Order: sequence, then structure tokens, then C-alpha cells
Amino acid sequence: MKVVGFNGSPRKDGNTGILIHKVFRELEKEGIETELVQLSHKRIHGCIACYKCVENKDQRCAVNDDAANEYIEKITQAQGVVLGSPVYFMDVTPEMKALIDRAGFVSRSNGGMFRNKIGSLVAAVRRAGAVHTLDTMSHFFMSMEMIIVGRAIGVGRDKGDVEKDEEGLMLVNALGQRMAWLLKKLYE
Repeated sequence: MKVVGFNGSPRKDGNTGILIHKVFRELEKEGIETELVQLSHKRIHGCIACYKCVENKDQRCAVNDDAANEYIEKITQAQGVVLGSPVYFMDVTPEMKALIDRAGFVSRSNGGMFRNKIGSLVAAVRRAGAVHTLDTMSHFFMSMEMIIVGRAIGVGRDKGDVEKDEEGLMLVNALGQRMAWLLKKLYE
């Protein structure tokens, strides 16, 4: 079993990355392989609505000048997906939105490639916007007909601040445990 996580933060080891790693730690305790993808390390741009994925039905985006197809392939090969984003003006980062739009359009155009995959969500927030940010990612999972285990937030602004959010850490750890439990029930 494998879970791929996508960190939508431009900070590699910032608060969002910390939250994803906490989920991964619980998965790894149960022998589940994990892979973290840092969205800011490679270019990904938004969907241009060319509809070639609808015409071609080859499980790929026809625009092949960025990392979108690499990321779509990673989701396709995994049994579970963790999406994480900091709150940027009450929503996900542009990189996360580009991933959601591109991967979602390709999946829907190819008969629901991500159907029944297991999904979890985390968001790093300072004051407000966590609900909308998590909803954006949840709506992606729901429209892909994925199974959502849950979602959690960590509160903090500066790098490492989420480590001080005891309740947030408890919820993120529980999220990882529930995800591991469900993956094992479905795939062992």
C-alpha cells in the first residue's frame, strides 16, 4: 500500500509539511509506504480548458510542459492521497489549486481514475480561512468519488508553530491512524 502526499506550501519543511509528516508517521507505523511531493519544487500551472483530455482519454493532460502528468500518475498508482495546504487569503495555494484542477479534469474525463481512493486533508492556518481551504480540497475528493477519512488543521504562522498546537497535533495523529486503519481494511 502506498500513500502520496502533496504539500501545497512554498515552504518545504514549514507548518504544512510538518502536518503531512505527522500523518505519514502514523501510516508508516502500520507499514504503509509514503511519498511526499513538494508542489513548489516543480512548475505546475492551471488548466487551460483545452478539453484534449476529454478527446484523448489517455489518462494524461495534453499540456505536457510542467509536472501535472507526473503528479496525476502518482495519484493513480497510490491507494491513498494526503493533500495539505497553508491558508492563502482564505483558500489553497495556487499550486494546490492547479493540481486539483488538472488532476480532476483528467480523472473525470477518463471514467473516474481516482474513484474509491482514500483521502485525508490538512491545513496550516494562522487565524481564519481553514474551513474554506479544507472545503476546496474536500470538494476535489468528493467530485473524484474518493473516500474521505477526515481533515485536520494546525495553527501557527512561523515555521514550526504548529508543533505547539497540542490539539491540532492530536487531531493530525488521529487522522493518520484512521487513514492507516481504513487502508488496511480495504487492501489487506
